[in-house]
Amino acid sequence: MHWLALRMTPGLGTRKAGSLIDIFRTPQAVFRASKSELQGAGLAAAVAQSVASGCGFEEAADQRQKMASVGAEIVTVREPRYPQALLEIFDPPPMLFVRGRTELLNVPMLAIVGTRRPTAYGVAAATRLARDLGNAGLTISSGMARGIDTAAHRAVLDAGKNTVAVFGCGVDQVYPSENRKLAAEIAQKGLVVSEFPMAAPPYPQNFPIRNRIISGMSLGVLVVEGGEYSGSAITAKLAAEQDRDVFAVPGNITSKVSWGPNLLIKQGAKLVQEWNDVVSELKPEIRRELLNSERKKLNISEIETSETNGRSDASIMGSLAQTVLEALDHDAAKGLDPLIDQIDSASASEIMAALFELELGGMVRQLPGKSYIKVWVD
Repeated sequence: MHWLALRMTPGLGTRKAGSLIDIFRTPQAVFRASKSELQGAGLAAAVAQSVASGCGFEEAADQRQKMASVGAEIVTVREPRYPQALLEIFDPPPMLFVRGRTELLNVPMLAIVGTRRPTAYGVAAATRLARDLGNAGLTISSGMARGIDTAAHRAVLDAGKNTVAVFGCGVDQVYPSENRKLAAEIAQKGLVVSEFPMAAPPYPQNFPIRNRIISGMSLGVLVVEGGEYSGSAITAKLAAEQDRDVFAVPGNITSKVSWGPNLLIKQGAKLVQEWNDVVSELKPEIRRELLNSERKKLNISEIETSETNGRSDASIMGSLAQTVLEALDHDAAKGLDPLIDQIDSASASEIMAALFELELGGMVRQLPGKSYIKVWVD
């Protein structure tokens, strides 16, 4: 209730609320402080009076009822669940309203954003990249806007992977309205996040504010179509200011929606044609985390095979990756089926896991049609 009351106090914005928490350590201590102490902490007299009077508690009770009705909760900046990446930005919100799987707040995340009026090419690129990056172990975040955002969320959900939607309104609201079914599915299978209180309308000024959350929670931002001054361009700018990676999909130079990503590439953003263009830029510890996560998913089948053959999972992965690498060529791609036929000492799932490991290591590249080519040899 104290956290909610702090959020609902009139005139108390994100930065001031965060500053009060830094000074007084807890919201309870903030409300115990006198008006003069609050003014000494930097609040204007009127705002200090609002805090001291506790006028936010009535709204807090209403917020708690609204949260209970939709299964929402708050995650505060003092909790271990709070996104650690978000703590690195200039003005992290003191609390987040969330619905869904809160464990997704602290996983490797990549934002995919773009225009609300995409071309067929843009939708296809966002769909393929979101699916492939999701399959590589990254959680895909976006803003559930029309167009590219919606395509990215949908592709990840259809692949059975993880996605996070950051709202510019309350987590009990849906904008745009046609995404009601998508929002419900994300709340069930993924995570919905907002710094705005329950029932907050989707005011236009909210969306640039929420964009800093999208980029702040993520390792980087991938832009797929957008104008020079679009919301996706704002998100990319915020990502650069937050020391996040910026990626962009190149587009037709005669198309207005390609202006944004093409300009970002000219300014130094990483050009992306496939998922590994993103993964290869991530820090080594993140790539290892993605690989270990993929191994855990395959753990049951790997262990069963290991027990049958009397070998450890680690030895299978190490020796098999080398065998797969040796079976590939520099100048001719090889399909997955011929590769499985050639390496008869391992199962298809083991070979696919080894290929994934080699792709993460930058030694193998996947080409269209599930074929692979050697691009680097240790």
